[in-house]
Amino acid sequence: MNIKKHTKSVSVYRLNLPLTLLAAVLLSGFYTLLCLWIQPNSLRSILSFFRAQPLLIVLNALPIGLLILAFTCFLGNVFSSAALVGTCCAFLSLANRIKIEVRDEPVFPRDLGLLKEAGSAVGSYDIHFPWPTIAIVIGFCVFLMVLGIFLHCKPLFPDRPGRGRAVRLGGGAAALGVLAGLIFTVYASNELYNSFPVSNAYYVPSVFNELGFPYCFTHHFTAYTVDKPAGYSRSEAESWDNAAAVTGQGKPVNVIMVMDEAFSDLTDQPMFTYSAKDDPLKNLHAARQSAHCISGHVVVPGFAGGTANTEFDVLTGMQTNALSATTTSAFRAVNRNLDSLYRVFDADGYATSFLHPGDAWFYNRENVYRFFGAKEIEFVNDMTDLTYKGRWVTDDYMAGLIEQKFESAVSGGNTLFNYTTTIQNHMSYTADKYGAGYVFPPVQTSASLSDEARTLLSVYIEGARDADAMLGRLTDYFSSSGEPVVLVFWGDHLPYLGDNQLAYKELGMDLTPEENGSANFLRSYETPYVIWANDAAAQTLNWDTAVASLALPEDGTISACYLGTTVLELTGHADESPWFQFMANLRREYPVIQKGTAVLSDGTVTTLDTLEQSGKDLLSKWRCWSYYKLKYKDVG
Repeated sequence: MNIKKHTKSVSVYRLNLPLTLLAAVLLSGFYTLLCLWIQPNSLRSILSFFRAQPLLIVLNALPIGLLILAFTCFLGNVFSSAALVGTCCAFLSLANRIKIEVRDEPVFPRDLGLLKEAGSAVGSYDIHFPWPTIAIVIGFCVFLMVLGIFLHCKPLFPDRPGRGRAVRLGGGAAALGVLAGLIFTVYASNELYNSFPVSNAYYVPSVFNELGFPYCFTHHFTAYTVDKPAGYSRSEAESWDNAAAVTGQGKPVNVIMVMDEAFSDLTDQPMFTYSAKDDPLKNLHAARQSAHCISGHVVVPGFAGGTANTEFDVLTGMQTNALSATTTSAFRAVNRNLDSLYRVFDADGYATSFLHPGDAWFYNRENVYRFFGAKEIEFVNDMTDLTYKGRWVTDDYMAGLIEQKFESAVSGGNTLFNYTTTIQNHMSYTADKYGAGYVFPPVQTSASLSDEARTLLSVYIEGARDADAMLGRLTDYFSSSGEPVVLVFWGDHLPYLGDNQLAYKELGMDLTPEENGSANFLRSYETPYVIWANDAAAQTLNWDTAVASLALPEDGTISACYLGTTVLELTGHADESPWFQFMANLRREYPVIQKGTAVLSDGTVTTLDTLEQSGKDLLSKWRCWSYYKLKYKDVG
């Protein structure tokens, strides 16, 4: 401090440049520690983790430091700038802690655009505000503001104020520019973000706690983004969505949708030699031969993974791969109420439920299914008398739970819409999946397999056999019911069978998930589906007429984003929603859309850039409408 200026009421000290920079660094470190201290994890455990990963110290402190430096340039006072920036960061950290506590989900940058929704949602939760912590944050803010009255920064050019102002503005802009550059390079790096060892990489709140809120928040500026489509007009999209719709048009049939983990008809390939007696998929094949069954394949968003993305596509009619060039998890892009199958069935008085024998936090399902409008949501911790095979809850247990939900709905005089996501046949397909000593039926194939590939296939096919048994149990159960039931059963994605598609290659299957514009590309994403109706439902729906009106492709292959719409059409509910009406028409034009590939109504496989302008306009409308729903539509 080298200049003292006396005024009538206060003495002001001015810091030179080195002292100003030192103060900025110290205050950045202080507010970084404060943000970390606020989080649910203890500060001691976080710092212990950081000692083993010192780069995390820099990654957490740098955004705060650059913001303080920028505002110091703009305001000419490091303490006032630190009070402004630090208090905002601390309150974001407080919001993160509260959101994790009430919704088990951290604060993301996209939440900044939902302040109105957040304010209206506060009354929906029992929030315990940490008032002592809030008082500390406000106290430090007041202290620094007062300190800023007495301590100023020395002008860089005291004799040339005009030049000094230009330098300050330029310096502030430069600091913000560096921060922006880092956000889109270093902080955007998934490779760096995933390189830090964490206790559970799939549990995002835990990752935020362990890697530090400032770093994780900054990283997510470029994660799970939704791209604004070219030609988007909010008013135009709003007009599409406000088209008249009338509820109560659907047929009163119960709808049960089961998305089975990694379920496929892989063993239908010609290199497998199972007899009818040993057929792992005998119930799938029997259902396909039923008089009241639609079957085919759905083209799902991901190869060998991405379960939640398939759920998103089926339930909303939107498509994960069309949201953004970088979006990898559609559920992470959902942060508001959305139109979905749940809302259509709920509007018609159905009892609606979602069942999944996994953790509520995985893929943020607990929050997303609320956004979808599911009235009843159950995860593994809500279930009793669980039955396991290895580490996962069995498909047979889930079949029994579905039966219980159905009986409960019927006894209560309700019609049921249920969506269940199973988990038993989740990877990894190692020999110890079901415990030491478990004997797997031998793989029956004419292909020459390595020991590794044979193990992968043996373990996977055992799970597929159990999934098929679940389908058989449900069709038998609902066949004996006098209540009308439509059962939809399909797989979320093909199984992961070794690095670089090891088992697929040894089987001689030519899958090319990295290419566009070919049938082999699409086969990398195809899983089987059946839409089966019991006799009561077939009679209620006038089955043959209802199926004919769908005008499905001859081979029944459709994108996953059309599966839910097809169920609505079949049961008479699609006309109740302008959005699902549109999806029904889009499916007739382009039954498959996958990344840059499309299948036309005549079965031709082509690329999107070769479509006629009318087709491009139709797909543009779909994407613009999807964007409006995800970003702006207010769904009660």
